[in-house]
Amino acid sequence: MSPYIPMLAALVALLVGLAAGKAWERYKLHEGTWVDRRRLRESPHYILGLNFLVAGQIDLAIEELGAAARIDPRSLEIPLILGNLYREKGQVGRAIQEHQNLLQRPKLRKLEHANVLLCLGLDFRRGGFIDRAVEAFSEVLRLDPANEHALVNLEKLYAEQQQWQEAYDARQQLARLAGGRPNAETQTILAFLEHALGQQARAAGDRASAARRFQAAIDLHPSMAPAFLNLGDVRLDADDPAAAAEVWERLVQVAPDRAYLAFSRLEAAYGALGTPEKLPALCRRLIAANPLDWRVRLALARHVAERGRPAEGIELLFDAIAVNPHALAIHQAIWSLLSQLDLPRALVTRYTELTRDAIFYLDPHVCVRCRYRSTELLWQCPHCHEWNTFVEERLSPAKEEDLGEPITH
Repeated sequence: MSPYIPMLAALVALLVGLAAGKAWERYKLHEGTWVDRRRLRESPHYILGLNFLVAGQIDLAIEELGAAARIDPRSLEIPLILGNLYREKGQVGRAIQEHQNLLQRPKLRKLEHANVLLCLGLDFRRGGFIDRAVEAFSEVLRLDPANEHALVNLEKLYAEQQQWQEAYDARQQLARLAGGRPNAETQTILAFLEHALGQQARAAGDRASAARRFQAAIDLHPSMAPAFLNLGDVRLDADDPAAAAEVWERLVQVAPDRAYLAFSRLEAAYGALGTPEKLPALCRRLIAANPLDWRVRLALARHVAERGRPAEGIELLFDAIAVNPHALAIHQAIWSLLSQLDLPRALVTRYTELTRDAIFYLDPHVCVRCRYRSTELLWQCPHCHEWNTFVEERLSPAKEEDLGEPITH
């Protein structure tokens, strides 16, 4: 027996295995017929359709993919894509028809069935058929319990319908699928849903449940201002202004940039507790910590003006307008106090000078073509004569480098 025969047999077996693997990769048995998987992908219509789809030319993509589908009517992916494209165009009825036709096919695998139902649910949602969309997404989850896309869409539908408990359950299920500790996005969404459930409980008169929900929202998102505000309101509803003030003071501490939301509540609580002097002291601490916080100055100005010190309020408002001349509330408050003071000429002159020199009126704009600078937003550049090229000069470093040297006039 030749020593090469076993080696030759092994080589032949290897070649047969490779050929069988390639055949299995290329062909599949569909309804009793072997189908060439590459036939569709080698179609020029299929390739052109994908190119048009990437280029955003939906009409041309639909035309080419439709031609590709006619080459192989048994294909599943092309009608699925076509239905999605019809939905994007706003032809919801046509999209629903395409996807429902796919559901009529016999011997659909479970995963294929779930994918078609997911697309059908998106069609129903786009068309405003909320109940049918919920039913479709729920069926997807029955077939594929780990389908995150179905859960996300169900959560959004429930939230849009203000079915907060159902939305909360869907988000909890998503968090369980992710495994481990919820990420920052999930915690933020859960905090929002806890807050919505708290508002629902408060509207129903269940203060205890509302307080638990608001506290849970704060635990999930420590700087969630609405939860602090509403938790304090619940404490105040229970005739406990001290506890309410404590909650709102926590908001000021953890989110000083949102402190202005609690000023009117704190003013009322401090008044009820007989300690009205605590609000101006709090405001001055915040101003010292952040001199650019104009809202604190505005709140303090209103507070002192209501207590008979409009001149002090005017000074605070002048400081605020230097920080943020964009804020209409500051201008309104200034003119209200100036009117109370009978429009003294010196103060009106100061206000005019402040607003004339404010950066609000001097924001530089730059032409992205030639870097021509102007303090006005122009429609046509007087240097390079291009239209619609002026933007605010606060550009990213990369864009600044691309623009080259500035042309200053």
